[in-house]
Amino acid sequence: MKDYVRLLYQYNAWANNRILDTCAALTSAELTAGEGSSTAHPSIRDTLVHTMGAQEVWLARWKGIAGITLPSPGGFPTLSDVRRHWTDLEARTHAYVTEIPDDLLTEVIHYRNRRGEPYHYPRWQTMVHQVNHGTQHRAEVAALLTALNHSPGDLDLLVYVDTLSLRRE
Repeated sequence: MKDYVRLLYQYNAWANNRILDTCAALTSAELTAGEGSSTAHPSIRDTLVHTMGAQEVWLARWKGIAGITLPSPGGFPTLSDVRRHWTDLEARTHAYVTEIPDDLLTEVIHYRNRRGEPYHYPRWQTMVHQVNHGTQHRAEVAALLTALNHSPGDLDLLVYVDTLSLRRE
């Protein structure tokens, strides 16, 4: 189980970086434009901040820290601001995923969502959920990037696994 979770989080960081690298080709106006967005968030930047914020909320929940809220996109006016914060978050997430003992993966965690409703799941399920949530929003951003002629390319898990195989050869 621990190896599976580690792989998912290595993939998640790789895919996030591919999206951020592709976003670097955008103008500030393209990054923050909201008209015609087919996502739940008004712009590419807002979707990135939401995805990053959700990862931070889940990391806090796993550590037993309550009261962490999603950040405001306005707090991240540039892609550099998003990348700087996300780089730090990825480092903290990596440390957590690397150090977590197997028995904690199956432990049921209890938390309250943003509306105060109680939930409880095995920690590993919430960890897989967080990666899946990121995948959904990366796909939304990838579609918007592609519409702007800046496709991030394939973001599939097996594409990432193949990059690992190439590194070993």
